[in-house]
Amino acid sequence: MKTYFFALIILLAGCSKALEEKPRGLVVGSEGLSSQAGLEAALTGAYGSLMVPWESGFTTVSQIAMCMGADDLTTHPGSNKEEFREFDRFNVSSLNSRMTPIWRGCYKVIQSTNNIINNYTAVKDGEEATVHAIVGEAYFLRALSYYWLTRYWGKVPLLLTEKYSAELLNVQKSEPAAIYKQIEEDLKKAEEWVPNTKRNPGRPNKGSVKALLADVYLTEAGWPLKDASKYALAAAKAKEVIDAKATYNFDLYQDGFLKIFAGGTVEDVFTIFTRGQWSTYNSFYGLSTMPENEGGWSDFFPELNFFHNFPEGSRKDATFSTSFVVNGVTIPWQEVTTKHPYYKKFTIQSGNKATYMSNNPVIMIRYAHVLLIYAEAQARSAGTPSPEAYAAVNAVRQRAGLGNLPDGLAGPVFADAVLNERAWEFAGEWSRWFDLVRLELVEAANEDKDPGDLEPGAITKEKYWMPVPGADALVNPNL
Repeated sequence: MKTYFFALIILLAGCSKALEEKPRGLVVGSEGLSSQAGLEAALTGAYGSLMVPWESGFTTVSQIAMCMGADDLTTHPGSNKEEFREFDRFNVSSLNSRMTPIWRGCYKVIQSTNNIINNYTAVKDGEEATVHAIVGEAYFLRALSYYWLTRYWGKVPLLLTEKYSAELLNVQKSEPAAIYKQIEEDLKKAEEWVPNTKRNPGRPNKGSVKALLADVYLTEAGWPLKDASKYALAAAKAKEVIDAKATYNFDLYQDGFLKIFAGGTVEDVFTIFTRGQWSTYNSFYGLSTMPENEGGWSDFFPELNFFHNFPEGSRKDATFSTSFVVNGVTIPWQEVTTKHPYYKKFTIQSGNKATYMSNNPVIMIRYAHVLLIYAEAQARSAGTPSPEAYAAVNAVRQRAGLGNLPDGLAGPVFADAVLNERAWEFAGEWSRWFDLVRLELVEAANEDKDPGDLEPGAITKEKYWMPVPGADALVNPNL
């Protein structure tokens, strides 16, 4: 079994040796960062760690599996899906391999970005604006990585060095408050240095940084920190993005909901672009979300109550596959093996959808997120929704083919309506779980399940967080 956190320690210990062996961008020692080109290579390696197929990052089904405690995702009741079912039933083993790509990928990114952040001042040949942009992106990626780690695992090791020391083998976990403090500091630095224009489509711009910071503030306002003062900060930061959307080239994409998931639209706030090759590809589009009747794997699909409660309209039609062609015959979802609909938004392919290896992007933050962060946070902070908050949520609803929310809603009622809108808009996009956790609604969302869905075990706050991957905890009992 691979030891993922220990592997990070080996990376830290072996940077200089890795340089001698001419690595392909994943690890660059501090000696290689004396030039702007070296900084850029190290940053490319950091992005690469977000999308190593089946090994590290977000291009496998890991982040979807880990969010199955929400009511928008479930899995096959049998077959070889035991690791998926553990998340849906709240009995996750520390040996569950579906967690390791996220854990490993985030810490590999942290190692690479620590290297950049701690050594960029050695660069003598670079243009200041470009060097600052590179380092700003490194701060953004480190914050993004810690954000995912603490939302999934709660207390995690906070590592800010790229150098190995024996003490790292006994590192303690830090409380979420300390992790969030570092995330905020990193994003504020990134906000200062990342430019308004993306250096390429797979990189953030200043608006991307602000959007992530707004999302962080929204999360901090809920469990476990429960700092309600962050709602106002979330609203203010999201509003900065909305007011400058032309500067950042962001907007709601209006020419077909499904096209958003092919990437490259104005909806992209931060997106990981894959190449569809063995070096980097997306493996959760296609077979992962197709029924066995079509030759798929049935890794994930929506829970039945979630599907039935989803508002009718163009967005529902685009979100779900409800009929399937089997041997030339079209059958409804009630007749497939699992007796569930499936997610259409993750079968948009160039070519045959029945594949596990595509060049589809991983859309991490959409402009719709920004609008709904603003609407919810403004209502929760002020107690009464503003006209701008209504405009934000109604823009999303109008694109979905729905009417506007009723005027005159009280703040909590309006905020709950926005929360529902987030569920529908981001169905299956690993957003619903984090919403339920921050608002302590996990238990309520798992009550009264349809008999056709998996029944969860006992749910406690401890089970909101994942166990540290077992091999790493074995190396360091402090984990």
